[in-house]
Amino acid sequence: MHINIPRGTQDILPGTVEKWQYIEGKIKQLCDRYQYSEIRTPIFEHTELFLRSVGDTTDIVTKEMYTFEDRGKRSLTLRPEGTAAVVRSFVENKMHGYASQPIKLFYLGQMFRYERPQAGRFRQFVQFGVEAIGSKDPAIDAEVIALAYSVYQTMGLSKLKVVVNSLGDKESRQAHREALIAHFKPSIGEFCHDCQTRLEKNPMRILDCKKDHEHPLMKSAPSILEYLNEESKAYFEKVQKYLTALNIPFVVDSNLVRGLDYYNHTAFEIMSEAEGFGAITTLCGGGRYNGLTEELGGPEAPGIGFAMSLERLLSALEAEKIELPIEKKVDCYLVSLGEEAKDYTVGLVNELRQAGFSAERDYLDRKVKAQFKAADRLHAKYVAVLGENELQNNKINLKQLETGEQKEIPLTELVSALKDFGSF
Repeated sequence: MHINIPRGTQDILPGTVEKWQYIEGKIKQLCDRYQYSEIRTPIFEHTELFLRSVGDTTDIVTKEMYTFEDRGKRSLTLRPEGTAAVVRSFVENKMHGYASQPIKLFYLGQMFRYERPQAGRFRQFVQFGVEAIGSKDPAIDAEVIALAYSVYQTMGLSKLKVVVNSLGDKESRQAHREALIAHFKPSIGEFCHDCQTRLEKNPMRILDCKKDHEHPLMKSAPSILEYLNEESKAYFEKVQKYLTALNIPFVVDSNLVRGLDYYNHTAFEIMSEAEGFGAITTLCGGGRYNGLTEELGGPEAPGIGFAMSLERLLSALEAEKIELPIEKKVDCYLVSLGEEAKDYTVGLVNELRQAGFSAERDYLDRKVKAQFKAADRLHAKYVAVLGENELQNNKINLKQLETGEQKEIPLTELVSALKDFGSF
């Protein structure tokens, strides 16, 4: 019986996984610079968490969640995004009481959404995100955007576009909500079923509709920026001022609403403008979510964050033809001639590894020439050749493959010779 991998998932094989490891390593280094600490939450949560936080009118909740019932008849969901779980943990573990505030966290893990698989988009995908909880300073909005932007810059991407918008506070959103209902209601029958449902529940979500985005009423819809009160305007102006101070190029797009219900004030996306990247250009998205901690039973603790797909990042690197500086080499490959020498290399390869070297030996009883070819394929820096005569004389031949230089050394000095790279 032949069983294939589930649709919308992928095997990340040797040769490719090193790219992931490189990216993940760089991300963790950046987070350390920005003072964001890692948090790891369960891969599944109570379904109610996502209903209350993400919103019951969003595509994620209505169409894309992997939800199941456990043996205790509890409804559980594989996490479709990271913010809800992090905020849940913030509340449950009373992080608001920590001495150091705001709480700055990052996560890096698998998410699950049942959606149509396409280039750079999977049903199981890896998401990196940060959450800064406990501050309403617009400077931290700019910091979060700067961190996201720095990830792409660190990877060498240059064809980037940063788009920002303000969704305003509760008062501003209510005024905009009423204007949107008045705008769309007379012709709502011309829109898809989802939009008709959203009209009264969350009309701003209509602006994010993929089916009706070409409808004339979309282009003439009232802008949220026209309904910002003075406080919201001042906040957004500060965010833009700080982004300018951080030398981050950006454009304001009043149509950017993001797809999750918990956003307010700052919303942003980073897009790829690389030729051939694809129709879906968004690499990263995020925004402010004041009020979410209270919604999940915690105290007032304003927050902001973002999430990015590592699959999309890899697609952007491919579109810009960027090769990551990944070099995997074996420090020393042991070539053996004869049964006794082969037996001896079992302990010798372990000795090299225990000394901190990457080492390998032959396990297929190959001829000497084939063993050298294996060393070449592994990009070995050195080859140590041990034959029966060398073993009897307690010697071993050490060859530097790049220069071709070689010399015979005492067998007991192999580790020290490798440590002293200047010995050649």
